[in-house]
Amino acid sequence: MPGATVRCMPDAEDVRRIALSLPDTTEKTAWSMPTFRVAGKMFATLPEEETSLAVRCPKEERDELVLAEPEKFWIADHEANFAWVRARLAALDGEDELRDILADSWRQAAPIRLLEEHPGLGVPQDR
Repeated sequence: MPGATVRCMPDAEDVRRIALSLPDTTEKTAWSMPTFRVAGKMFATLPEEETSLAVRCPKEERDELVLAEPEKFWIADHEANFAWVRARLAALDGEDELRDILADSWRQAAPIRLLEEHPGLGVPQDR
């Protein structure tokens, strides 16, 4: 069908590209996996052989996400006491959702100076 858009499943390279495009972000291997940090503070990892993404998420929101979309989000046992959630890359609704998830996590880890320099980054937009 002409003009039809095929939804491409985000992968680890998309995570890496988008995460590293966020201000003051670096990649560092820790626990034998890629991690992404803003000003030295971790905001995302690529566990499970890079088929999923772990990001910061307030516990209340995390629990709601997992209940609403268990095929997409879950809580790893060792992260149950922390404000982190996992997302299956294959279940995400494309690159826009991935970008929103990473930017939101970035905001939670970024220092105030970066939040002030980039006030709209990671803030949900009306679509």
